[in-house]
Amino acid sequence: MESHLNHTRGKHDHARATRAGEAEWHNWLSQMQRKIDRMPKLLSETAGSSSCCIFRVPQSLVEINEKAYKPRIVSIGPYHHGQEHLMMIEEHKWRFLRHVLSRKQDPSGTLSLCFRAVANLEMNIRECYSETNEFTSHDFVEMMVLDGCFIIELFCKFTRLVDKDPNDPIFKMNWIIPFLMRDLLKLENQIPFRVLQSLFDILALNSGISFAWLTLKFFSYMLERPASVLDKASTFDGKHLLDLVRLSFCPTDNRERPRDERRDTFLRFIQPAEKLHRAGIKFKTRNNKESFLDVKFTNGVLRIPPLPMDDFISSFFLNCVAFEQCYGHCPKYITDYTTFLGGLIHTPTDAGFLSDHKIIENFFGTDEEVACFFTNVGKDVAFEIRRSYLSKLIEDVNEYYWNDWHVRWASLRHKYFDSPWSGISVLAAIFLLILTTIQAAFAVISYIRPSNNN
Repeated sequence: MESHLNHTRGKHDHARATRAGEAEWHNWLSQMQRKIDRMPKLLSETAGSSSCCIFRVPQSLVEINEKAYKPRIVSIGPYHHGQEHLMMIEEHKWRFLRHVLSRKQDPSGTLSLCFRAVANLEMNIRECYSETNEFTSHDFVEMMVLDGCFIIELFCKFTRLVDKDPNDPIFKMNWIIPFLMRDLLKLENQIPFRVLQSLFDILALNSGISFAWLTLKFFSYMLERPASVLDKASTFDGKHLLDLVRLSFCPTDNRERPRDERRDTFLRFIQPAEKLHRAGIKFKTRNNKESFLDVKFTNGVLRIPPLPMDDFISSFFLNCVAFEQCYGHCPKYITDYTTFLGGLIHTPTDAGFLSDHKIIENFFGTDEEVACFFTNVGKDVAFEIRRSYLSKLIEDVNEYYWNDWHVRWASLRHKYFDSPWSGISVLAAIFLLILTTIQAAFAVISYIRPSNNN
């Protein structure tokens, strides 16, 4: 009897254990299902679409030069919103918004129009960011309106489209504007260009200019843009401020050039400037103020437009490269160009050589700092040399460099004609050799003629 009870009790215990195990199993499955249904936040699943254009900079690039990607004085958009060290300009955004509205006959109605225009675009705006943000709808729209109106008013005041207080600290304190310009061209510090364009249309100043023109005019203070570029501003389809300025340097012809695959042996990284110079390749500046990307190579001469190298252009390059690395729907012109210069500048000597030839205008620091920058800008960066807009030029340069005749002639020239005195010495030696040859010829002739007469 007792054994029967124990057996029955054991069966009940087993049943309870089985039910407990099933409950735990179902609980685990439900947890798994919740994780499966959870949407990625740090990199949204729509981040690869053409509409997503504002990214967190990859950590591999941040580790090389963190300061280049983080705003120093102003936050634009959600990524750095509310950070304490950016609150000074955050307070002035509201002052600038007050100035914008004060010029309108119906300030309240204008503000309402701005909010409605941005609210209608809210879902599209959110899709522009690779990282999902937790802002409420009201806070998100308010941030876009405030940041957008601040940028528009800043541009208008700086370019004198509207009056400004001569003692306004934003413009009176010399250090602020350069930092603002740098921050406004950082990848993590952007809002979609269509937001700015919509607000600009509402706040129209009847000036007859486009917002793209106004943008390039503003940044011309640091990146000089000729009138020919400003006139084409409306044709640039920028995703945000950084992309618009980037596009103003890019060629309009995006077609891939046909290549001769038989020349693939020459499609490799370009040699440093000093080595190319010793192989007989000449370096000259190319007079093109529209774009520093317009590099040419013909008849052994490499022509490169002058590049004013300073803190602003270095920050601009790094953020353009970061954008091109993240956004898979645009040509990688800045990446191609900086990688090309990184090949030319291996050492401080290469940087000094290009400075001596007026190709690099060094306001950045020492030659060592310039060389270090171009070494770092290519680190952990994906570069497809076959698809580069400079691929044919690199092939031509390398083919010239590896030509034995060019190398030997250049070596002879550097060895014997490197200075005027060495050149004169060589010419004198050649002249003496010619005289000796003539003297020997006359001696032979004078010996032969008497023999013939006899």
